[in-house]
Amino acid sequence: MPEHDLALLTDAALAAGKIAMRFWKKSPQVWDKDANAGPVTEADLAVNDMLAARLRAARPDYGWLSEESADTTDRQAARRCFIIDPIDGTRSFIAGEDTFAHSLAVAEEGRVIAAAVYLPALDRLYTAASTCPALRDGQPIRASTCPAAEGATLLTTQHMLGADYWPGGVPQVKRSFRASLAFRLCLVAEGRHDGMVTLRDAWEWDIAAGALIVQQAGALATDRFGKPLRFNAERPLAPGVLAAGAALHADLLGRLTG
Repeated sequence: MPEHDLALLTDAALAAGKIAMRFWKKSPQVWDKDANAGPVTEADLAVNDMLAARLRAARPDYGWLSEESADTTDRQAARRCFIIDPIDGTRSFIAGEDTFAHSLAVAEEGRVIAAAVYLPALDRLYTAASTCPALRDGQPIRASTCPAAEGATLLTTQHMLGADYWPGGVPQVKRSFRASLAFRLCLVAEGRHDGMVTLRDAWEWDIAAGALIVQQAGALATDRFGKPLRFNAERPLAPGVLAAGAALHADLLGRLTG
């Protein structure tokens, strides 16, 4: 049942936070990944080790996809799969900022059915299941019903607002940014921002949990072309992400596609 997986993810996310906070602001060891894939810290690896041991022991028949684990094709044969980012926003974590997150999800046949995103430095927990509403710290949240792009609050980078990306015209939005994609999606889910856009390919572990939380909060989370997000793909990359309430989503999509 999705509710049982949600309880498992929630407990694991809180445990991950305890580990991460032991390293935060204490100059953790940092390495650069191959192929310019960004930094990884000893905290990322410690959290990943704990989550892999805990979650896989609890659900040995589930597949495993994590940013900090070697990927194999075995996961695609599993009906359900964990999709994990041990620390989303590693650069923020290294800088001592408080907006890094643990992003945990379970996907079933391509759809996320349970999700938890925890920001331990803020002690803020977002959860959802396909059978349960989106919650922040146990309280229901709802996405914005902003009707159009003009004047909307949008989480994105300045680069993403370049004219080349918007043949329908760059929207006059109020731009904000958070390093963690999972956190950006959760901020849309709770209505603190009207929408979020990334036009770059997004790894599944960054977006799986947040996408379900957005959906269960009454908004849409699609790829940049408006197509449904699917998970546990052979190459776990989505072609961008567009998340917002239905009206704003349609307006942004129309501007992107001309």
